[in-house]
Amino acid sequence: MAWCPYSFGFSIASFALGVLVAGGAAAQDYPIRPVRIIVPFAAGGGADILARLLGQRMHENRGQPVVVENRTGAGGNIGAEVVAKSPPDGYTLLLSTASTAVNTTLYPKLPFDLRKDLIAISQMASSAIVLVTHPSVPARTVRELAALSQRTRGGINFGSNGAGTTSHLAGVLLSQMGRVALNQIHYKGVAPAMTAMLGGEVEIAFPAVLAGLPHIRSGKLRGLAVTTRQKSFVLPDLPTLDSMYPGFDIYNWFVLFAPGRTPQSIVNLLHAEVVKALQHPDVKAFIVREGAEAVGNSPAEVASFINSEVEKFAKIIKGAGVKAE
Repeated sequence: MAWCPYSFGFSIASFALGVLVAGGAAAQDYPIRPVRIIVPFAAGGGADILARLLGQRMHENRGQPVVVENRTGAGGNIGAEVVAKSPPDGYTLLLSTASTAVNTTLYPKLPFDLRKDLIAISQMASSAIVLVTHPSVPARTVRELAALSQRTRGGINFGSNGAGTTSHLAGVLLSQMGRVALNQIHYKGVAPAMTAMLGGEVEIAFPAVLAGLPHIRSGKLRGLAVTTRQKSFVLPDLPTLDSMYPGFDIYNWFVLFAPGRTPQSIVNLLHAEVVKALQHPDVKAFIVREGAEAVGNSPAEVASFINSEVEKFAKIIKGAGVKAE
């Protein structure tokens, strides 16, 4: 029997139509059982609270329970791997942070591929990081800090939230772009880093705006600049590092992911749920308290965003030879 391109094309079209119909049916019935949102960090953090708020809104809108499960370890990789290897049916989701993009380069032998095995649904929110100094540091501007660091043997003591965190990479980028000499000291999380900062063990740090704000207001720390290209609505008087070093742009973000190959109809439905949740008063209030800003971009937009973030962090990590601890 001779091969007929028309019949082959028809079979492909029929198959594609079948996939679309099946996907549409899946979305129409979704969910018919409880949904899990994996948070790859400890309970009580920003990602955990945001996941629980989203889960509550989804439960109210879709009628099925949403269970938040904390799978910590390996800088967020353990929880991400659980979702990457789950069935692509929309019943296991991941709510993670910028660490997901960082880890793609920081851990070169990951058992999953962020851009193939996970699909980004939407960036829910973003939050600036703030450069702070201890009041004993005789520098009131970033330029003065850079000059001081060059005169200080061994550099200024910089306390990060851990190797490879956005806090650490913000310091690395400041060192690269601003010629600020830093002696890096890594702590296991924001709490011990802030304790060291307040106690004068280190001289500068890059906490999230929310973590630094009360200490800046009380005078226990001095804010010098924010790390985003736009000023922070929480600290509007502080300049941006981008205004001094063009291209300086690091911040925390929260993105909802599903396993790769999840039907587009379910992806679209989940995106709609995110957009609805971001409009709810409880979610709005939390985001403002976090010193963050709501986003809610489309799957296509967040996919492009993730690619750019992976490339940005790869450049910083490789340029400085950053290694995971």
